[in-house]
Amino acid sequence: MNSQHLIRCLTAAATTILVARCPTVVSAGSDATSVRASDASWPMFRGNPALTGVATGTLPDKLSLLWSFKTGGPVRSSAAIVDGRVFIGSGDGSVYALDLGTGKKIWVARTGGPVDSSPLVLEGGVFFGSTDASLYAVDAANGKQRWKHETGDKILGAPNWVKSPQGSANWVLVGSYDFKLHCVDAATGRSNWVYETGNYINGSPAVYQGQTVFGGCDAILHVISLAKGEKVKEIEAGAYIAGSVALADKRAYFGHYENEFLCIDLDKGERAWTFKDRDFPYFSSPAVTQDRVVFGGRDRRLHCVKRDTGENVWAFSAQGKVDSSPVVVGDKVAVGSDDGRVYVVSLKDGQKLWSYEIGQPLGSSPAVLDGKILIGCDDGSVYCFGAKK
Repeated sequence: MNSQHLIRCLTAAATTILVARCPTVVSAGSDATSVRASDASWPMFRGNPALTGVATGTLPDKLSLLWSFKTGGPVRSSAAIVDGRVFIGSGDGSVYALDLGTGKKIWVARTGGPVDSSPLVLEGGVFFGSTDASLYAVDAANGKQRWKHETGDKILGAPNWVKSPQGSANWVLVGSYDFKLHCVDAATGRSNWVYETGNYINGSPAVYQGQTVFGGCDAILHVISLAKGEKVKEIEAGAYIAGSVALADKRAYFGHYENEFLCIDLDKGERAWTFKDRDFPYFSSPAVTQDRVVFGGRDRRLHCVKRDTGENVWAFSAQGKVDSSPVVVGDKVAVGSDDGRVYVVSLKDGQKLWSYEIGQPLGSSPAVLDGKILIGCDDGSVYCFGAKK
């Protein structure tokens, strides 16, 4: 998440009071989802439809820069990694497919505006939004456009997906600054349904147990039935929700602009707990493990709390705000910071294990696969870190 993303939310307050393999198959009526990304891929933002930000495998104790790839604009998009390819957007208006092993460009797909949206790779297609107000589908093999679905305003958040209720089609979900959540057919781009909220939708919708859950600049946590796009409930959050929500065991985890990080019981429609440290907002989306929740803050800290109670476990201090969303990999946590560094810290106690100074802000979130960390930077480059052979 990037600070520029919320400018229109804050402006609105004055006037509105207030491919490939996927980790799991989730249907619009299903109770099944995945807590972790699969061993074979990191196919979307946060790794899986529940947006939990947990990767399989491990990271090596010693990481080195393996390669970097220069684009023509800041890289605030986060990578998807499938079948040995890296898919990532850029502020130059393009999405790139790169070779995971070498960083060499395979293809580039161009849009009419910067691409901060993080790609979704699904059954041979790559889906992503653009600030030109459109959702795109291109072929993962060659980048050729399959379709383009226009919304009423820019798309900054990542798409998610779900199987149709009959199981015969894939549906793609994306939020837009036109105040609407759009559900379209993955094969054709035709609209299945549209759900309208009261303000901009900046993050990605999470999918869990036949529902999608997301926040927005209307300060409401929306719970929507996936089958028909109908409201299940609305829960007051108390402030703008700039990041994406993570879902696990009928609870939603997210931070907001008024300096709180919340856990919401979705069945009861109320707060299970609230974490508040200092008076700084939360733009980072959380990583949720079996017993911990890890998230960045504008207080220049990476926080870890107990999943059941919200009690503080540790806080790691960076030298700049942490809008980047952390990824948990085994006993380690990877994250970027506006101080220009990529960090790996211990999940147990928050001690720094490794860092690499790039020098420009990192609002992009890591993608982790096969012992490698992929992350974009405001300097316009994509970086790959791993063990040197």
